[in-house]
Amino acid sequence: MTHGGPLELTDQNFPAEVLAGEGLMLVDFHATWCGPCRVISPVVDALAREHAGRLKVGKVDVDANPETAARYGVRAVPTILIFRHGVVIDRVVGAAPRAKLEAMVNHAIEEGSHAVSA
Repeated sequence: MTHGGPLELTDQNFPAEVLAGEGLMLVDFHATWCGPCRVISPVVDALAREHAGRLKVGKVDVDANPETAARYGVRAVPTILIFRHGVVIDRVVGAAPRAKLEAMVNHAIEEGSHAVSA
């Protein structure tokens, strides 16, 4: 997706897009057959639009990209990871409510602004 929407992440592009990336990135590990994944997908898309410029968002289909899912211990979907400069700083497993995901994102953004100003 473009215009602040999520990137499609694969086993091949994950290192360049996430691990070598600067700043914050939220990654949604999901599966096409997963009902809870479909429930939170619009929330993830909205966070991508609302935080464009401060947060990159990507999605990993765990069935199509098993290496990346295994590398991060994703055993249940949906799993959301937040990376800062390629390092996992937060994780939530399951269909978390929008308020929880927003709080995670806002906390990560706030923490990042303190690290820059310190």
